[in-house]
Amino acid sequence: MYRCFVFHILLIVACFINIQAIFSQTDTISIEKIAVQNSLKNAPVIPFQDTLFYINTNMGSFSAEERATSISNKIRKVSEENSFHHDSVLVVVSGNIMEIVFRNIVIMSITPADAYAKGESQLGLANNYKKIIGKAIVEHEKSTDWMYILIQVALVVLVILIMFFLIKLLNIQFKKISTKIEEQKGKKIKPIKLKSYNLLDEEKSTKVILFVFKIIRYLAIGILLYLAIPIIFSIFPYTRDFADKLFGYILNPVQKILKGIIGYIPNLITIIVIIFAFHYLIKGLRYLAEEIDKEHLTIKGFYPDWAFPSFNIIKTLLYAFMFIIIFPYLPGSDSDVFKGVSVFLGIIFSLGSTSIISNIVSGLVLTYMRPFRVGDRIKIGDLVGNVIEKTPFVTRVRTPKNEEVTVPNSNIMSAETFNYSHSARVHGLILHTEVTIGYDAPWRQVHQLLTEAAARTSDVMKEPKPFVLQTALNDFYVEYQINIYIEDADKTAFIYSELNQHIQDTFNEGGVEIMSPHYNAHRDGNQTTIPENYLPGNYQTPSFNIKVTNT
Repeated sequence: MYRCFVFHILLIVACFINIQAIFSQTDTISIEKIAVQNSLKNAPVIPFQDTLFYINTNMGSFSAEERATSISNKIRKVSEENSFHHDSVLVVVSGNIMEIVFRNIVIMSITPADAYAKGESQLGLANNYKKIIGKAIVEHEKSTDWMYILIQVALVVLVILIMFFLIKLLNIQFKKISTKIEEQKGKKIKPIKLKSYNLLDEEKSTKVILFVFKIIRYLAIGILLYLAIPIIFSIFPYTRDFADKLFGYILNPVQKILKGIIGYIPNLITIIVIIFAFHYLIKGLRYLAEEIDKEHLTIKGFYPDWAFPSFNIIKTLLYAFMFIIIFPYLPGSDSDVFKGVSVFLGIIFSLGSTSIISNIVSGLVLTYMRPFRVGDRIKIGDLVGNVIEKTPFVTRVRTPKNEEVTVPNSNIMSAETFNYSHSARVHGLILHTEVTIGYDAPWRQVHQLLTEAAARTSDVMKEPKPFVLQTALNDFYVEYQINIYIEDADKTAFIYSELNQHIQDTFNEGGVEIMSPHYNAHRDGNQTTIPENYLPGNYQTPSFNIKVTNT
């Protein structure tokens, strides 16, 4: 039993030692792999014009670059040998290294590190390099053969001839198209108009179309020439790299554009959905505004003339909100250039919009204060006229002399505004004029004459009735003021004129002089100021009255 126990102990120790050795070996292999990964390089093997493959690892004291240079030189040396055949290149195993040889020339050696760096087996990598080297040497020999060169030159000439005939055919076709376009002048080609403005007549429209087709022709010729050059370069082995680069100048941008368009489709769909949603929301709000403006829909405390200004404010806010939502989905929105332009525009707007913002805010306040409406007769400071247009920035007024005056909304807010039309519609606008009559005329007669003049005046309201006020008792005369009610403020000037005419007539008929007497001497001997046709037939100019007293 003791021997069995000792045997089991020895067996466990042996297993432990073996496991430790395995882990140590694994760690060593892992360290070697890490060392290989850290030392990987990309040294190109270029024996002729094109790069055949890359050497990634060192070999002994030779660096990857030195190995690549040596392999390139040996491939060129082998290509100079007579009677080269692809099958003459062999893979020979030498220990843990595989060599690619041609006769007595060792072209290159493949180490386990090379195979690990490429992620292939050592034999597979050697056979792959063998095929690449053999193919490169064969193609190089073909490219240096005179017959091959003649064939290449013939192909170049053929490509040039094909391009020549294609360009000539293109010019002929475009010439026919140009002739047909000129024949359609005045038929299908008609003047281009923007409403009543004639933007382009028939002659200019034809020239524009011909110019566009000429540009298309030049572009087509340029594309043909651009395609011909890479094709010619691809014929010769030494210039194939240039052909690939030229094709890349077109294909790479086109590929990027197509990838960008395809990748942007989800964002584009999102933007379209957002725009449609806001479009129909704004359309619904417009319908409500129209119904309120036409007074088909009534909201208590909300005036019809508020409908469209309120709609415009909400529409602006909705468009701003829509832009904020769409902005992250726009192409290039996160680029520094886009952000810089946005900041620059913001600074310009903030610096130059002080007065603009002031007028907009004043326009909003005027809208909801409702001091006047379009068509009202108003007075702003010394300006009197009818409102013909209200905008967020200015208000336009037409004076009685047909002068159109533009007033900034901020100026209206800082001045007193009189609305004659609103008073005329609601209460009746009171017009008044004054006359001064001497104390010798009975005031009741003056009241009657003024009231009669008001009654004769057209466009004067019957109710409330005109009334007279005696506004002052001066030293030599009395001030009488006739007040009348009117409904149309736009006729103020004509009503005033007609009222004054009737005042003259009624006073002359009543035998009352319209004058402001200032007595400096006796009035005896002076004829009355009443016109002769109103005077009685036996009227005589009074004489001077002189009274003599005896002393």
